[in-house]
Amino acid sequence: MKRRMWDISFSRVVLKTATLDWRTIFFDSGLSVETAFKYPVKMSLFKRFFKGIIHDRHPEDETPKVKEKPKPKYHGTVTPYPHFDASSDVSVLQSAIQSKDEDVIVAILVKRNNEQRQKIKAVYEASTGKNLVKAMKSVLRSDLEDVVLALLMPPAYFDAFLFRKATKGLGTDEDVLVEILATRSNKEIEEIKKVFKQEYKIELEEVIKRETHGDFNKALLAMLSAKRDETTEVNMELAKKDAKVLFEAGEGVGKADVSTFINILTTRSGPQLSKTFQHYATISDLTLPKALQLELKGDIEDCLIDIVKCAWNMPAFFAEKLHQAIEGHGTSERALNRILVSRSEVDLQKIIEEYKAMFQRTLQEDIVNDTKGDYQKALVGLCGS
Repeated sequence: MKRRMWDISFSRVVLKTATLDWRTIFFDSGLSVETAFKYPVKMSLFKRFFKGIIHDRHPEDETPKVKEKPKPKYHGTVTPYPHFDASSDVSVLQSAIQSKDEDVIVAILVKRNNEQRQKIKAVYEASTGKNLVKAMKSVLRSDLEDVVLALLMPPAYFDAFLFRKATKGLGTDEDVLVEILATRSNKEIEEIKKVFKQEYKIELEEVIKRETHGDFNKALLAMLSAKRDETTEVNMELAKKDAKVLFEAGEGVGKADVSTFINILTTRSGPQLSKTFQHYATISDLTLPKALQLELKGDIEDCLIDIVKCAWNMPAFFAEKLHQAIEGHGTSERALNRILVSRSEVDLQKIIEEYKAMFQRTLQEDIVNDTKGDYQKALVGLCGS
């Protein structure tokens, strides 16, 4: 049985900083986000978490201009190594592989971005006639091997590999499927599909159809179609209309019209959905997440609620995933590897900030307490300085 950590996590944050419970505000009441913040309680941490809802998701100070052209702020933790020399790195790695010096291997790879690692792979093969991935497999083991091999894959190849692992063998890891599809751009999803077909000789769509069913299958295929609106402008009239349609599709009928939920939640942009959620709370006695919990069950419920979380605050969504990976029964190294590697050049800095705000301790501290050795060094290294 899957544990529900989302509302529990947020209630902890609120209860430690205010007298108003998170679930009372959003899951069990009809208050809008704006109304919630009118309560005279200490909500600074709460506001920080919901900055993506109550403020412009792309404020001007987030996009410094260089020569009058917008240059988005970088929120990754791994940056291009300033004194990069692929031939020099290959020479050091050769020696480290021969002596099985895991510490040196980690020190180099976590300090190079993915583009630089691909150059290292190419130079290694050209100069030695050997495959770097196979060489790493010959000297590394267990969790350290897994994270190093993940670092050596281009992003689309890593995601395709994750899809393969999630759908191969006994059982399907539904959470991984949703996590990837709900957090990748249209362009990234198209690239994943291309790579998956190239590497595994089958269309990803066919695998999804074979491994899932019902409304959950429809939701995954909708996300896989890569038709989400990616504009940052919010259409207020559409937000009001969608809120009304969602209300009628769920609370206004005897049985929820899941197709309507899927259509809206998988095609609107994050900023657009955030505004829709606010309008929903003004016409219903419930918030949308609570309505989804009451109307739906199983994988489709988890799927749509995850989409809602990502629309509200994607870094917080990943922060909670990392917390679950560490705090559960035994550490989920797969989840740690998956998230830290895939987000290290995207938004891991924001994820780390949300983690500290939500759980009152740093992600690095929890990693150090829960892992060891060079594997620990690799994960902490990916978290940056």
